[in-house]
Amino acid sequence: MLVGRQTWTFPNEPKIIATGTVGGPFEAKGKLKNDFDYLFDDTWMGEQSFEKAQKTLMERSVDIALHQANVTKNDVNFLLSGDLINQITPSNFAAEKIGIPFLGLFSACATSTEGLGLAALMVNTNYANYVVTGTASHNSAAERQYRYPTEYGGQKPPTAQWTVTGAGSAVVAKQGNGPSITSATIGKVVDYKITDPFNMGAAMAPAAVDTIIAHLNDRKIEPTYYDYIVTGDLGKIGQNISYQLLKDSGVNIAKDNYIDCGTMIYADDQPVNAGGSGTACSAVVTYGHLLNRLKKGEFKRMLVVATGSLHSPMSVQQKESIPCIAHAVSIERTNNANETTKGEFS
Repeated sequence: MLVGRQTWTFPNEPKIIATGTVGGPFEAKGKLKNDFDYLFDDTWMGEQSFEKAQKTLMERSVDIALHQANVTKNDVNFLLSGDLINQITPSNFAAEKIGIPFLGLFSACATSTEGLGLAALMVNTNYANYVVTGTASHNSAAERQYRYPTEYGGQKPPTAQWTVTGAGSAVVAKQGNGPSITSATIGKVVDYKITDPFNMGAAMAPAAVDTIIAHLNDRKIEPTYYDYIVTGDLGKIGQNISYQLLKDSGVNIAKDNYIDCGTMIYADDQPVNAGGSGTACSAVVTYGHLLNRLKKGEFKRMLVVATGSLHSPMSVQQKESIPCIAHAVSIERTNNANETTKGEFS
């Protein structure tokens, strides 16, 4: 059902029946290491390039999600995925290996919620019984596409963020044990004419604010409806900017209830400057840490607002500014939500 201008509500309450999260050795040193299903001890993941390693991350997260859901590839109607690398190549190659009918997506670091919202729409309207949606990123692959190769060893400013090496996937189904997807707000492209690719938080903050306000207005609810409003990867700087922009717009959210995946994933002593980023950032934190907490009953409702910067090497070389987008998905614990946390996958 369409409510307002840009929000879908899902009266059939599609369920997230299982998830799979994987990370790299740097993520294994972070604050949320115990919420990953699998952690690689090598950034190469047995591959010959970082882009191929990213493909492996995606494949592993889907395998884990299917295993946790107790469904096979033949049960799943569609796979939705995308990433940051040229023409979402790692997702394309992973989809060939996975073997599920595939729809490729691109919303940069907002791809996780774009996929989740579309998966819920397909299941809610009976166009699919099972949909797998996910995304992956690799620090070294993203860095050499958008900034400098990690081998270069260039110094980064305090505004820069660290691309998460990881992948997160979810199985969305008509019924089953798990939290419900109750609504999704599709964001608009917002451009505040920021040109610094080392300051993604500032560039993406206005898009997050635009989508949050649209979601609240479309659903005619107050921020207090949610236990948490979770931004994807604004980092410390972007989170502070977005919080002030919301306040200036008359949207008052308690600071303890406004959290960011990019500030949560890494430990305080890890050199990530303003925090985590990358398409996997919101995916692994949401599908791992946050859903584990929700399933245990620590809270009931959250709005996940993943944010993405839609620039490319070409647009930067042509001196364009950085357009951004944010998509929001509400996830709620219902009476049949599974209260157990995920098991170990080996």
